[in-house]
Amino acid sequence: MAGNNVRKIREALMMSKAELARKAGLSTLTIDRVEAGKACRLDTKRKILHALGLKVSDKEGVFGDAPVDSLLASCAQSHYSDNR
Repeated sequence: MAGNNVRKIREALMMSKAELARKAGLSTLTIDRVEAGKACRLDTKRKILHALGLKVSDKEGVFGDAPVDSLLASCAQSHYSDNR
């Protein structure tokens, strides 16, 4: 099972699983499975990225092995400006 950074980013944004699921148009069960590292469709990944306020080009930081620190900073900044 491959790991990912979905939970880490979601929690850094102080977002619940239910909120992420609602914003992504997915079930909380799907979010649970993704955060557990289970395989999912590309469309599901795209929906999660957009719900987190990220671009498709950020996929390696969320679902791959790329470092997540700079991604967390830009994600938090984007989330903060969206909620003003």
